[in-house]
Amino acid sequence: MIKYIIRRLIQAIPTFFGITLLSYLLLWLAPGSVVERLYLAPNIKAETRARLAAQLGINDPFHIQYLRWLAGDDWLRWDTDGDGIADQAFRPLAKLDEDGDGLPEPPGDNYGILRGDFGRSFVKKQPVMEVLLTNLPATLELGIAAVVTSLAIGIPVGVLSAVTQGRRFDKVSRVMAVIFDAVPNFWLGYIFIFVFCRVFDILPCGGRCVPNLYGVCPPLLERLNYMLLPTVVFAAGFVALFSRYVRASTLEVLSQDYIRTARAKGLAPQVVNFRHAMRNAMIPVATLLGPIITNVWAGAIVIESVFAWPGIGRIAFTSAIQQDYPVVMGIVIFASIGTILGFLLSDFLYVLIDPRIRID
Repeated sequence: MIKYIIRRLIQAIPTFFGITLLSYLLLWLAPGSVVERLYLAPNIKAETRARLAAQLGINDPFHIQYLRWLAGDDWLRWDTDGDGIADQAFRPLAKLDEDGDGLPEPPGDNYGILRGDFGRSFVKKQPVMEVLLTNLPATLELGIAAVVTSLAIGIPVGVLSAVTQGRRFDKVSRVMAVIFDAVPNFWLGYIFIFVFCRVFDILPCGGRCVPNLYGVCPPLLERLNYMLLPTVVFAAGFVALFSRYVRASTLEVLSQDYIRTARAKGLAPQVVNFRHAMRNAMIPVATLLGPIITNVWAGAIVIESVFAWPGIGRIAFTSAIQQDYPVVMGIVIFASIGTILGFLLSDFLYVLIDPRIRID
């Protein structure tokens, strides 16, 4: 198992670099001037714009900009005598005087995303990593709650729907699955806000909590009312997806010979359905967990915007609107790592659920 995980992690390395290359290419092709965005000066003079662009390195070829973003620029120019001025440079990729002012450039202070340096936010004027780590717990909190809720509801509903095939519960659950799968979650969120917040006024309309005097949210158990609506809306589509897949898989398993043998031996229906049949019917769930993690990142943008939830998704939406490219690129990298780990988790669950699978 350990060898398999290591092999899968090694295989994920080219995938990760491919994602970084394509995402940076899209950023490089995006319209607009980074200088104007960074300095908030749309009417900046042409000479000043050219000088700032040279200092930022955005006039360099694409491969040099990409490598600088990936691995940093501190190794492109270095100071051997300690006077603060670079006296050596990695000639194929950098010059001592990049902006043409006749003076050597100082050594770079960008360490690249491979060393955890995503740059600074254009809008917040803070390191991107600091912005992401500040908002990441809220997204993880909501995403984990939604996935756990969808598994806790979707799997039993799918099994019961298969066991009661053709009866009332099966018909109602299938209809509800289609409805919740088809209804956009932002529309469902606004409906829930109107009903439970505006009409009955029993749940908060949005936000994560009421911060204390130190600006910190109280423990989770003291603010479950804030999590209820976004979690239900977030999990609704996942419940529909899990229940349909588990139902189809359970129907196939119930027709197998070992299930008929277990029934013939006099085992209770609950034991047959939930101990023997459900374990083999869980294989599609393992397949879905990888894409579900990706959907958590994507769905968080909508859910967090609707419920004013202070997480990564809301930051991604506002950063895209404000053209805060360093933050957007940082979120892309975080999402890609989460997706790769999600598919690795799916492969790992295959072995736990199905003992017939052997990894040699």
